[in-house]
This record gives sequence, C-alpha cells and structure tokens, in this order.
Amino acid sequence: MMGTFNASKRRKVLFIAVLAALLVLVSVVALGVGAVDIPIIDTLKVLVNQVFPGLMDGPAESYYSTIIVQNREPRVLLAILTGASLAMSGVVMQGLLRNPLVSPFTLGLSSAASFGAAIALVIGPLVLGAAYYGSYDFFGETITTKNLLIILLAFIFGMASIGLVLLIGRTQHLAQSVLVLSGIVVNYLFSAGISFMKYISEDNTLREVTLWLMGGMWGASWSSVIILIPLVLVCFILMERTTVDMNTLSGGDDVAKNLGVNVHKLRIYGLALSALVTSACLAFTGVIGFVGLMAPHICRMFIGNDHRYLLPASALMGALILLLSDTVARIIMRPTELPVGIIMYLIGGIFFIWLVTRKSGRYLT
Repeated sequence: MMGTFNASKRRKVLFIAVLAALLVLVSVVALGVGAVDIPIIDTLKVLVNQVFPGLMDGPAESYYSTIIVQNREPRVLLAILTGASLAMSGVVMQGLLRNPLVSPFTLGLSSAASFGAAIALVIGPLVLGAAYYGSYDFFGETITTKNLLIILLAFIFGMASIGLVLLIGRTQHLAQSVLVLSGIVVNYLFSAGISFMKYISEDNTLREVTLWLMGGMWGASWSSVIILIPLVLVCFILMERTTVDMNTLSGGDDVAKNLGVNVHKLRIYGLALSALVTSACLAFTGVIGFVGLMAPHICRMFIGNDHRYLLPASALMGALILLLSDTVARIIMRPTELPVGIIMYLIGGIFFIWLVTRKSGRYLT
C-alpha cells in the first residue's frame, strides 16, 4: 500500500516537473519568434547576459536585445501570469463549488471586468475630457489616464461581481448550487451592461471595446509584470494552504463540517482570492476564456483530484496553454497580430467537444 502511495506521489511530482520544463522551453521559443525572428542561440545569449552580464558574447544584431527585453519578455511573463491565475482560480472555484464547469468566465467575473472596461472607454472621455488623454510616469514607463482608468474599473467591477455572487448566496447559506446560479445571473446582468455600452458608443470606441473583449497581451509592460508577480505568488501560496480543506470538501458539505472545516468561511475566502488574482490579470489583458476550465480538466486526467498537486499543476498548464496560444496569435498572420481570445475560444470549443464525447464525458463528473 505504501509503495503504491509513493508511486502515485512520484507520478504527480514528475508531471508537475515536466510541465515546468515545457513552460521554460516554450518561453525561450516565444522570445525568439514574432514579426522579427531571432535565432535561438541569440535569444539564449540575451537571457544569459541579463543574469550574468558579460558572460557570453552579445547577439548577432544589437537590436535583438531591445526586442527581447523591452517587448517580448514582458509579454511572455504577462501571458504566464495570466494563464496561471485563471487556471488557479478555476481549480479553486471548481473545488469549492464542486462543479467541474465553474470558472471565472462562467461565474460572471470576466463579464463584470469587461463592463468596467467598457465604462472607461465609453463614459471616460465624456467625464474626464482632456484629462482622459493625459499620461504619467509609472515604474519608469509611461501610462495614459485612459489605460489606468480601464485597469482600475475592470479590477473594481471584477471584484464587485464576486461580492454580488456571495451576497446573493448568503440568502441560502452559501449553498454551492445557489452560488453557481448566482454567478450565471451576474454574468447575464453585466453582459446586458456591456451590450448597452456598445450600443451607445461611437464607431471608433465600439472597435476599442470589441478589441478589449477579444483579449490580448498588447498592454504588456514591465510595470504590469512588476505589479502582478507578487500578487499572483501571494495568492498562489494562500490558495495552496486551502487545498487540504478543499480535498475534504469534495466529500460534501456535511462531511467537511463534521471534520471541522468551516465551509462558509472557506468558500468566501477562496472565491475572494480567485476574484482578486483574476480581476488583476484581466484588467491588463482583456477577456480570456476557457483557460480556467481547460487547465484543471487536463491535469485531472493525469494526476486526479488531489488539490495539493492539482493547483500547481493547473497553474503551470494554464500558463503553458495561454503562452502557446499567444505565440500562435503573434505569428499566424504576422506582422498582424490576432487577438489571443480568438485562439482560446477555438481551442476551448474543440477541447470540450472532445471532452464531452470521449468516454461519455467521465472527466466532467
């Protein structure tokens, strides 16, 4: 019995290690491809010299360093952070609500963040006037009032959506079925708000709103990465500390309560963490769907439902999925970039058709 347990543990750890290695490999490749392809050896030289200055000769072209450090590294890191955050939130939401189809997208968080961004784009110029087009220095980079307003309102409304879900759910003692239905209702409410904003917007503004709703890494910068890295790491650590309780909750609310788990507190705490990390990332990227659904399901196929391993594995898988999708979006129509949201909807739709039809959808239970 002990030998079987150790073998299972080793398999899970090995799976996580393989995902981490693949993520590093894909990251290096992503840094080298784009409108200007950079040879892999030159990419490695730039990366090594960043950590150990002067250890290797410089790249063949001096501008390679500028392209990688100033443009591609922030974009790769933002894709990794966003993919990991969405996947982490998906695992926590699915575990807390015991529903495999729950994610930040289905609980209304994405539509709420989109509504906040739409308000910034449509109403912002009318309220702020000329100040809407001002700019400020932030961590050595220039950020416009417009972008700052989009980030702030997307974050605020994203957090507010989970608050509204919890507020509705409290009327029925935070029962998991009520929380799921509340999320669906909130999703429709904010979707109606988005439609109204699109209806009253002018042509140029409508295009901006539509583009934001498609999602993308165009807003990647070192300032956004600096903000998100500590936030994502802290949320991951706090989420990992709840994984044992989530394993207990998988047996049902009554079982968890009998074993000493405060189910109400756990759900509020976990959903608040999920909302925080997801809203922060979506504020910089726009709407990106399916990552929070796909990554946990793929990982469950290999390592099962133990949240202690499922959370880090899903974070790595989500980062890998979104980074691969963003890399494809950058090169498939180069030099024009395709919104990564289009790639994710295509991949996600195909994945779930396969998931539902394969062996009668046994991974959805």
